[in-house]
Amino acid sequence: MGRAPGFWSRPGSLAGLLLAPIGWIVGQITLRRMSGPSASVPVPVICIGNPTVGGAGKTPTTLALIARLQVRGATPFALLRGHGGSLAGPVRVDPATHDATQVGDESLLLAAAAPTIVSRDRLAGARLAVSQGATHILMDDGFQNPSLRKDVSLLVIDGAAGIGNGHVLPAGPLRAPLVPQLKAADAVLVVGPGAAGATVARAAERLGKGVLSGSVRPDPAVIAGLAGGAVLAFAGIGRPEKFAASLTAAGVTVAELRAFPDHHPYAEAEIAELAARAAIQGLRLVTTTKDMARLQGTPFARHRHAITVLPVEMDMEPAAVLDGLIATAEARATGQT
Repeated sequence: MGRAPGFWSRPGSLAGLLLAPIGWIVGQITLRRMSGPSASVPVPVICIGNPTVGGAGKTPTTLALIARLQVRGATPFALLRGHGGSLAGPVRVDPATHDATQVGDESLLLAAAAPTIVSRDRLAGARLAVSQGATHILMDDGFQNPSLRKDVSLLVIDGAAGIGNGHVLPAGPLRAPLVPQLKAADAVLVVGPGAAGATVARAAERLGKGVLSGSVRPDPAVIAGLAGGAVLAFAGIGRPEKFAASLTAAGVTVAELRAFPDHHPYAEAEIAELAARAAIQGLRLVTTTKDMARLQGTPFARHRHAITVLPVEMDMEPAAVLDGLIATAEARATGQT
């Protein structure tokens, strides 16, 4: 999607109020769709979703859950639609042959950590994963899609952004009214500090849902390599300003941030201009792993050496709540609850 309208983050804005009746209709349609028929597969399905549009940290959360399951000896598969890619699937992602134009950027990041299936038909994708040995399926997004039965759903919330102005699309960032979405979920992960996220966490607690706190930790070795200089940061993610904030919080001086729409398909000329601008000003050019996944083709080869990529990891607490979600998913998948 493109950049979010500014009024989405302003409660009481006139534009949000004028569009709210349309948002109400959209929300009811989405809720009706969410209650539609679903089919199951014989392994636990854990959905990592958002109640809103825009980035909140679903993919780092999925990667953290993958690592947690792999340590236990499991074989988790990631499953996602492959936003921005041309392949409808179901197809297993091969980073050696697929690129972001085919399978999307997020799937390439996930495929580096675990077997990953791209499929617009989530049920067909899950069945392919099971046939290839999945012990668990981690859905990156798809919370509002009913076709595949979820054993556990975790909603990821940005602590600073929360649910914006509280309205449903197009009046605000919510995909459907918040409370029904919380009722359909098992837990909420609030990433980073912020009053907006804390408000959502309290609403979840009132409904008896689990609440986790998440923090994004930049790779310390990369941060150390950036010390002592200034950077030109660029990002085409849900909230590019979060990337700049992470750099600043880690002690890196961000001289300039160039923000692009989420999943932006970069042109070689754009990267050439950024590289030239950084060189002229004596800045390091820095981006996210998700953006770098879209810069793997031949046209970008001459620029990649000038770009520093900053990997991040998601830390989630308390661990007992996280392990409890996994156990619940496993029990539900085997009919024990």
